[in-house]
Amino acid sequence: MSTEPKAEEPVEKRETSPDSRIEDRSHKERVAQSAAERARRNINAKLANPLQGYSYNELQKMGRAYAYEHALAEKDDVRALEIGACLARDPTNLKHVKEFGVTDEEHAILEKEISHRWSQPWILYLVIILCSTCAAVQGMDETVVNGAQLFYKGQFGIGGDDPRSTWLVGLLNSGPYICCAFIGCWLTTPFNNVFGRRGTIFITCLFSAIACFWQGFVNTWWHMFVARLALGLGIGPKSATVPIYAAECTPPAIRGALVMQWQMWTAFGIMIGYASDLIFYGVPDTNNITGLNWRLMMASAMLPAVVVCCFVFMCPESPRWYMSKGRHASAYHSMVRLRYCKVQAARDLFYMAELLKAEENMKIGQSLIKELWTVPRNRRALLGSEIVMFMQQFCGVNVIAYYSSSIFSDSGFSDQSALAASLGFGIINFLFAIPAVYTIDTFGRRNLLLTTFPLMSLCLLFTGFSFWIPDGSTGHVACIALGIYLFGIVYSPGEGPVPFTYSAEAYPLYVRTIGMSLATATTWFFNAVLSITWPSLLQAFKPQGAFGWYAAWNIIGWVLVLLFMPETKGKTLEELDQIFSVPTHIHAAYGLRQVPYFFNRYIFRRKVEPERLYEREYHDENEVGGDMNVV
Repeated sequence: MSTEPKAEEPVEKRETSPDSRIEDRSHKERVAQSAAERARRNINAKLANPLQGYSYNELQKMGRAYAYEHALAEKDDVRALEIGACLARDPTNLKHVKEFGVTDEEHAILEKEISHRWSQPWILYLVIILCSTCAAVQGMDETVVNGAQLFYKGQFGIGGDDPRSTWLVGLLNSGPYICCAFIGCWLTTPFNNVFGRRGTIFITCLFSAIACFWQGFVNTWWHMFVARLALGLGIGPKSATVPIYAAECTPPAIRGALVMQWQMWTAFGIMIGYASDLIFYGVPDTNNITGLNWRLMMASAMLPAVVVCCFVFMCPESPRWYMSKGRHASAYHSMVRLRYCKVQAARDLFYMAELLKAEENMKIGQSLIKELWTVPRNRRALLGSEIVMFMQQFCGVNVIAYYSSSIFSDSGFSDQSALAASLGFGIINFLFAIPAVYTIDTFGRRNLLLTTFPLMSLCLLFTGFSFWIPDGSTGHVACIALGIYLFGIVYSPGEGPVPFTYSAEAYPLYVRTIGMSLATATTWFFNAVLSITWPSLLQAFKPQGAFGWYAAWNIIGWVLVLLFMPETKGKTLEELDQIFSVPTHIHAAYGLRQVPYFFNRYIFRRKVEPERLYEREYHDENEVGGDMNVV
C-alpha cells in the first residue's frame, strides 16, 4: 500500500503537461514583472523627489560627505554644500532656512530668486548673449542665399524653366543641410566629449566663418555646392550644442525663455541676412569681379561667427558637462559663477547630483543610440522631439526663408522690392518671437504649438489662394504679402522657438548629445528635402497647391502634438524624467480628452477643472505588461 506513485503522478503530469509549463512560465514572468515594477516605482519616486524623507541633519551630513568626496574641502564650500543639501529638499520653502545657517544676505538672494526670476548674475546673461550670437550666425547663413540666388543663378547658368536647372537651384540651397543631416550633426557627440560645450561652439563657428568667406570666391555652381557643404560642418554641431549649453546653465524657472533665445536670435540673424541682401544689392561689378554684390552677401554671414570665436571662452563651461566627466569640483566652481551666491550653486549642484544618481538606474547597458529607443523614458523624449523638429521644416517656414524673394519677384515685385519685402518678413519673424520669452514658461511649449499650428495652416491657405487674384492688381501683391506676414506673426512665438528648446531639455544627460544630434539631423534633413523640392513643387502644383501642401502638414502637426508631446515647462532637466514616465497611450488618451475640455472651458464658458496628468505617479509602461518594447 504505497502512496508514492500517487504522489509522483501529478508531479510527472505537471512536468509533461504543456498547460502546466505555460502556467509555470507565466507565474515566473509575473514575479519578474512585479519585481521590475517595484524597482521602477522606486526609481520614479526618486526622480520625482530624491531627497524626500531625509531629515535636515541627514541632508547636512550628505552635503558634507559630497564636499569631501569631491575635494571641496574649503570651509566656505563645505558650509555651502551642507546648507545647499538642505535647501535642495524644498527650494521654495524658506520658512526654516535660517535654522541651518543661512545668513540674512543669502536669505534675501533666495527670496529674490522666487519673486524676481529675471534677476540673475551678469555671467549667465553673457552665456545667453553668446548663444544668441551663435543663433544669429545660423540665421544669416540661412538667408543671405535668398537674395544672392537672384544673381548667381544667371551667372552660373542655372534656373529658368529647365527641370534640371530647377533642381540645381534647390540643391545649392540645400547643400549645408545635406551635410548637417548626414555628417555635421553626428559630430556633436565626439566634439562635445573631447572639446566640451565651449570648445565645440568655437570650432563650429570657425568652420562657419571660413565657409562663408569661401562662398564669396566661387565661380561655378558645383564649387558653390562644395563650399555650402562645408558650411554644414559648422551649422550641424553648433545647432545641437548651443541649446544644450543654454539649457544646462539656466535655472528651471526661466530655462524656456533663455533657451528659446536660440530661435529668437536665429530670427534676428534671418532679418540681418535679408538686410545684408538689400544693402549689397546695388554694389556694381568691377573689372576683375563679376557678381560682387552677391559675393558680399554670401561672405557677410561670417561676421557674427568671428565675434563668437573672440569671446566664447569668457563664459563658464556647462556644470552638467563637467559632471558627466566626473569633475564635480569643476562643476561646482562653474555653477558658482552662474549663481549669485555659493549656497545657491551648492543647492542646484547637489540636487542635480542626486537626480543624476537616480537617472543612472535607467540605463540598461546597451549602446547609447540603442537606448534612445529601448529605454521607455528616452523613447518618449525621442518621439516628442522628432515631432517638433520635423514640423519645424514641414510647417513651411523655410520655403519663405529661402525663396521669399523669388516668390515676391514672381508675384510682380521688382527684385529690389522683393528683397525689401523679404526684409519685412525677417523683421516680423524677429519681433513676434519676443512674446515667447514670457509665454514659453507660462503658457507652455505644448499649448503654444496647439494654438499656432491651425493658424499657420490658415495663413498658408490664404497665401496660396491669393495667387488666384489676377496678376497686376494691387490685391494680388498685397494679399500674398499679407499672407506671408501673418504666417510669420503666428510662427514666431510657436513652432519657431519650441523645437530647439524642447529637444535640448527632453533627454537625460547621458544621452543628451546623441538625442540632440538626432533631433538636429532630422530638422536639417527635412530642411534639405524642402529646399530641393520647393522649386519643382511650385512648378508642378502651382503656388496654390504648393502652399496648400504645407497647410495640410500643419494640421497633421497639431494632431501629433496633441497626442504625443508632453509639457516640460517649469521642471529641472532631471525632473523631466518623471514627466516622460507617463505611458504614451495614457498621454494620447489625455490629449483626446483635452478637446472637449477646451470647448467646455473656452467656448461654452463652463467651470471645468483641468486634468492634472503629470502630477500622478506612473510606473512606466511596464505596468501593463513589462515589455520594454511597449510604447
